[in-house]
This record gives sequence, structure tokens and C-alpha cells, in this order.
Amino acid sequence: MKPRVSLQDSSLRNGNFSLRIVPARSEDAGLYEAQVKYKTEVHSCHMELGVITVTLSPPHPVIGSELLLMSCNSSHRASLVETCWFHNEHPGPTSRTFCSSSGTLSILHPAMSHAGSWCCQLRYSDKEIISATFNLQILGFDGPTNPVVYAAAGSAAD
Repeated sequence: MKPRVSLQDSSLRNGNFSLRIVPARSEDAGLYEAQVKYKTEVHSCHMELGVITVTLSPPHPVIGSELLLMSCNSSHRASLVETCWFHNEHPGPTSRTFCSSSGTLSILHPAMSHAGSWCCQLRYSDKEIISATFNLQILGFDGPTNPVVYAAAGSAAD
């Protein structure tokens, strides 16, 4: 896994034996074991790394007015009950929310207003809720629908 994996050497003396994986990939999901040997003592801990993946079709960046499919998957083993997408906000009563059982969000004509932060929240049969945030970039123009723009003489025109 090198060079994506590192230990925080400066923290080892303080008892921090954390493993850092950057960037995490879907194949990194699974069980991990850490062993620390000090003199005659051996300490170990086990942990499971779960990975959530957000994919775009077509791939990133998206060109405005093409069909866009965003899907969200995780390595969690329970049955997926529902996938919800939240645009530019965390889950809450004021956010734009899209939920489905399939996990895929379709945007027929992506526009500049679709750009920004999307949160994918997966809810499983064992009551586990897992989420990830993805920054969607749209290539296109964000301007008036009318192609004629008037500006006063001597002022700036955008």
C-alpha cells in the first residue's frame, strides 16, 4: 500500500500508533490488526475499515446538459434499505433531499445550480447509517437565459 500508508512517527512516543491511508480506496476495506511490542509485552488491537465510494457517470468533471448518474456504495455487509442525497447542506428539514432504494441519483440536465457539495447517506437493515460528501463540478455557463445583456455605457458588463 506504499506510498499511501504512513505512521505518525512523532506520535509514537505518546502512545499513538495510528495508521493513515491517503487516499483510501475501496480495496482497502477489511480487517486490520495493529501489534505493539515493548520489551516483553505485546499489545494488539483490531479494527475494521469500511469504505464508501461515490461514482459519476460520465466521469468527473461533468459537462452541463449531459445526463448525469451519481451512485453511492459502501463495503458494509448488511442489506441496503435506502440511499438519500442532500445538496449543499447536511441532512435536515431545509435541504434539498432525494431518496431512493436503488442508490443512484439521476440528473437529466445538469446545470451550474447542481454544482457543489452532495452528501450521500446510506441506511442499512441493521440500522447503520453511513455517509460521504462529494464536491460536484459542472463545466458550463452560468448566466441569463436571455442571450442579450444590457449594460450602461461606462459601466462594467458581466
